[in-house]
Amino acid sequence: MTYTSLVTGGAGFIGSHVAADLLRAGHRVVVLDDLSGGTAANVPSGAHFHQGDICDPGVVDALFAEWRFDHVFHLAAYAAEGLSHFIKRYNYTNNVVGSVNLINAAVNAGTVRCFVFTSSIAVYGHAEPPMTEDLIPSPVDPYGIAKYAVEQELKVSHEMFGLPYIIFRPHNVYGERQNIGDRYRNVIGIFMNQILRGEECVIFGDGEQTRAFSHIDDVAPPIARSIENPRAYGQTFNIGGDTPYTVNELAEAVATAMGVEPRVRHVEARHEVVHAFSSHDRAREILGVGTTSVPLTDGLTQMATWAKKHGPQEPSIFSGIEISKNMPPSWQSVVASD
Repeated sequence: MTYTSLVTGGAGFIGSHVAADLLRAGHRVVVLDDLSGGTAANVPSGAHFHQGDICDPGVVDALFAEWRFDHVFHLAAYAAEGLSHFIKRYNYTNNVVGSVNLINAAVNAGTVRCFVFTSSIAVYGHAEPPMTEDLIPSPVDPYGIAKYAVEQELKVSHEMFGLPYIIFRPHNVYGERQNIGDRYRNVIGIFMNQILRGEECVIFGDGEQTRAFSHIDDVAPPIARSIENPRAYGQTFNIGGDTPYTVNELAEAVATAMGVEPRVRHVEARHEVVHAFSSHDRAREILGVGTTSVPLTDGLTQMATWAKKHGPQEPSIFSGIEISKNMPPSWQSVVASD
């Protein structure tokens, strides 16, 4: 049987890799993306591309009526965690209302076998790491709040309408096809772009914040394959890298991968979770994944090779800031954010 699967955000970073994995598995893949963060060139060959906005229920409903999807892989989001404080309306519209449009359509279609949602470890907030799925989420920024709201909506939609779901909470994913020109998110891409532009790597605060970094090859394939495992349905999984690094260590590792001496500049600390990395025991037990197969040094080398070919990008400036109070002054120049 050939399944028809929708991948929202499939012209973006993680979404394009998930779409490619689904195509390799024999799915008929439809990509829905508004190209606000991705590019049509990222859409894998063989996928049907529809440019449109998940915030438009007419677009979403028409697509479900046309294709009668078996699976929905929802990866479309604006994932700038730190910036979300200053773009609340945009954050909740895209990350909550857009998600609800998809959930409504999935329920009404009656054909969806599973709705796979990429959430984030941002839902855990200041919880003590390593964060486990059994912790009660307590997000500290609008991005994490939005992700947790959609998780809860999927659970009540399952209880009320029987919509099957799987939730993933990835963290700090990096790799080929990442938008290195986005100055507000994805610290590895930001560092590489700064190096390509001959600039210093800018770090908020003292750089002793810790994160675990996840190469796309350790994240996209398990998401795509999860629908094949009945034990995964109704579950929430942390997924990604196991080993935490400080941002200072990361800057040195990125410089090494790019073949340059590390040059960093520290700026005023911003409001953020200081230590954030998660346990992957549940993914190991149920999905058979969780141990990092791509070490950070290898993943950075792969991405650096791609980034050098891709070339430096002009850092984008978000034009729809809704609140400027307490916004980090350094975001008026080139900055690094995770």
